[in-house]
Amino acid sequence: MRLRAESLTKTFGRKQRPGKPGLQVRAVDSVNVSVNAGDFVTIVGESGSGKSTLARMMLGLITPDEGRVSIGGVSIAGTSRKEQFKFRSAVQAVLQDPSGSLNPRKTVRTALAEVARLHGVATNRSDIDAKVRETLSLVGLTPAGTYLDRYPHELSGGQRQRVLIARALIPGPKIIVADEAVSALDVSVKSGILSLMCDLQKRLGIGYLFITHDLTVVKKVADYVYVMQNGRVVEEATPAELFTNPQHDCTRSLLNARLELDDVLQERYTNHEQGPPALSVGH
Repeated sequence: MRLRAESLTKTFGRKQRPGKPGLQVRAVDSVNVSVNAGDFVTIVGESGSGKSTLARMMLGLITPDEGRVSIGGVSIAGTSRKEQFKFRSAVQAVLQDPSGSLNPRKTVRTALAEVARLHGVATNRSDIDAKVRETLSLVGLTPAGTYLDRYPHELSGGQRQRVLIARALIPGPKIIVADEAVSALDVSVKSGILSLMCDLQKRLGIGYLFITHDLTVVKKVADYVYVMQNGRVVEEATPAELFTNPQHDCTRSLLNARLELDDVLQERYTNHEQGPPALSVGH
């Protein structure tokens, strides 16, 4: 199954009217992107490059001005309510802020059970509870019973992110769109979440459209990379090609910024007589 964006364009702001100047920003400009189930595709770029707007259009949360989004070759625009529901099951989202994405008044059990009930994954209470427990175990929250009756504020940042991933997994998606899903986490927690996502990719065949500004993450997990600048895709390649032979100035600038940050961190930790923390996806 493939999630595909074709010539997507989105402009925000008001159009020019008599006596009033137009204030418009083209956030996404004729972008083509695709991700297959089982692939780990990343979109990288500076803040304001249009990454998140593109992600929201591919989730069907924002309507493009031009172009189309399709799943399995079928456009999601103008489809029936039943087809829209099927799309919601096949394509799920994991967003940056787990605190803002979870209802503070609902326990983990309630939040996940609602999704299972909504998507018809299970119907009776015992089956729903079994599905919730199974999914929590799948994302590393074990024993599951320890977490069922906790509220979001009773969980760590990494645990909340795992709950979000569990919630996304309940409907049995083929593709997950993850928008800066690990950027708010510290290095060790980030490593664990990335390891989990890669494990789910292998075990369940899930594909990811992973939005990030972190090239270290890209190098570790990506199968394919799109680079965005000013609303356009300016370069696309495999990580090996991108890191060894970048073609666009934007890509080279991102790589140089990463190297400069690495140098600063190395100097800081050297002065404290210890090496910089390494991002290891395997832990």
